[in-house]
Amino acid sequence: MIYLLHQYFGINLFGYITVRAGFSFFIALFLTLYFMPRFIAWATRTLSTQPINEWAPERHQLKVNTPTMGGVVFILSTIVASLLTMKLSNLFAWGGILTLFLFMLIGFKDDYAKVRKNENLAGLKARTKLFLQIGSAGIIALFLYSYNGFNTQLYLPFIKNPIFDMGFFAIFFWILVIIATSNAVNLTDGLDGLATVPSIASLGSFAFIIYIIGNVKFSEYLLFPHFHIAEVMIIVTALMGALFGFLWYNCHPAEVFMGDSGSLTIGAFLGYIAIITKSEFLLILIGLIFLIETLSVILQVGSFKLRKKRIFLMAPLHHHFEMKKWSENKIIVRFWMVAILSNILALITLKIR
Repeated sequence: MIYLLHQYFGINLFGYITVRAGFSFFIALFLTLYFMPRFIAWATRTLSTQPINEWAPERHQLKVNTPTMGGVVFILSTIVASLLTMKLSNLFAWGGILTLFLFMLIGFKDDYAKVRKNENLAGLKARTKLFLQIGSAGIIALFLYSYNGFNTQLYLPFIKNPIFDMGFFAIFFWILVIIATSNAVNLTDGLDGLATVPSIASLGSFAFIIYIIGNVKFSEYLLFPHFHIAEVMIIVTALMGALFGFLWYNCHPAEVFMGDSGSLTIGAFLGYIAIITKSEFLLILIGLIFLIETLSVILQVGSFKLRKKRIFLMAPLHHHFEMKKWSENKIIVRFWMVAILSNILALITLKIR
């Protein structure tokens, strides 16, 4: 709606992407800071708290009364802030909003089932959850495939030209990217604030890339493809602001968890941004900590099935360090450091094309 002040009243200030991105950041931040304590109070009264898996490290049992589903608050804050500040005619921005909304619903349904039955493993069945993710990702992929302002070419880091055109198969590749990233962030969300800061770092990198691709001069100079995706940066900064607000209550010791409604949604949105910025493979570096956590689970399960031996004391990887008696803060901060450093490296690669 802020853009209308520029469109109909000639206030040029509100025509700038960077200005509206700043507004979206702070609107989402303050909305989250305002509503989160009220949500925590409601969740505590109604016993909407996080069920703890009996196989989790022992100190996790101390978190049994911590409210969950905080993701609903910061995702809705992101959507409201975005709608207030973005240019409503931009279809790429609406694709981002759709991604946030669909995956928030999936996560909420999973969280609610766990809370209602008071059991960590009582959420959606794995098959049902995957089916809903495939369906939602498929809607988003079909939307991008049918949009004339976008193409199906595949890019690799360090190579200035696309390596080939995926054509119709791009739909399946994009579905895979969205689902894989969604579940990777979900696996990482196991300690207080562990997934929050790497998500902010990844979003910050993508905000920069979106600004480059959305600007003709910058995209030509850095040999990037050009699409009209600059408005998506407003959603990215809104989510960053909302996550900063959430971190205020999620840092150790956490007063609230984001739940699947938050982690699945953040991951899906990161996948969506990677697709529209043609950074699907750069996402490996931008989301390195999420990749490491996911690989630790794959290796653990594969090793146990093939050799009947475990590689780690427990997976995902952050649980391994918990079993080695590392303090929770040490694990969290060191994972944050890896995430920030990997995003710095990702941004350095942008000029090497």
